[in-house]
Amino acid sequence: RRGRRLRRALAARPWTLWRYRELLPLVDFDGRVDLGEGGTPLVPLVGAGAPARLWLKNEAGNPTGSFKDRGMALAVTRARELGAPGVELASAGNAAISLAAYATAAGLPWRVALPADAPEAVERRCRAHGGEVLRFPGTLVEAGQRLAEQEGDFWNVSTLREPYRVEGKKTMGLELAEQFDWRLPEWIVYPTGGGTGILGMRKAFDELAAAGLLRGPRPRFVVVQMAGCAPIVRAFERGEESAEPWVAPQTRVWGLRVPRALGDFLILEALRLSGGLAVAVDEAAIAERQAETARRHGLAIGPEGAAALEAALGLVESGRIGAGERVVVFQTGHPANYGG
Repeated sequence: RRGRRLRRALAARPWTLWRYRELLPLVDFDGRVDLGEGGTPLVPLVGAGAPARLWLKNEAGNPTGSFKDRGMALAVTRARELGAPGVELASAGNAAISLAAYATAAGLPWRVALPADAPEAVERRCRAHGGEVLRFPGTLVEAGQRLAEQEGDFWNVSTLREPYRVEGKKTMGLELAEQFDWRLPEWIVYPTGGGTGILGMRKAFDELAAAGLLRGPRPRFVVVQMAGCAPIVRAFERGEESAEPWVAPQTRVWGLRVPRALGDFLILEALRLSGGLAVAVDEAAIAERQAETARRHGLAIGPEGAAALEAALGLVESGRIGAGERVVVFQTGHPANYGG
């Protein structure tokens, strides 16, 4: 009954993540921080994955150009509702840009910490919103440690430091279910740094099933990381329940340069329960996959999306993904965010 009511309500609602308001944890819907996030297209890649059927879930059209806007819309909305004096996080790229935009829209002070070698374009995008941008030597882990040493009592909205970014990311799963008429695809291929999206989508599918909306089996997740920074892939292949931090990560795919995921054990659990796979992609494949996708499909894809697409096509070619199976590849951000 609950599911039927929701489906009827959806017909009259705008195509943004807020159409799923009954499934989102906020008190004041009218007071939400809404820049028009969510509602991203599912683009068929005709001929790209034969004999599989391949779609790109293209998140580049979100307000700041990446899927991070979904989680940040909920995190910042709830931080303001709960009285946060300000918000902060450490990020190698897209999350910093997103926090800067959403905190500014919410009227909250904000601060981001970037690793020293993060792209200059990221710093410029953040500074345009007028908050505090810090740079520290080392990796994202070290930037997070230095951020914790700063003065003030800003709320940390880094990945899995609070629950609401997962709630925002679960809308990717809600949208997929609706876009596939409530019968989910066989595979979801996801570029994985902190892994919030996998955890969010798993939660989304649980909630939709409880409401009686889903038909058929759940998707199998594929975690995609870079060969130069693949802690989840390594742990999965070893049969481990948690992932050791990756020492000296070597990749220019900034969203996947995450040497330690706080929710590593949860990602690995979700991966195994879905009957999924974990794939590491070589750095050299990224630029050519981006160029090929632009030439063949007219799509500008970010390096993380290129990694996911490269992994998906490899699984199709090897037969791990079977003939006729439906595959959704997450294209998580626009290359322009990193100056590309």
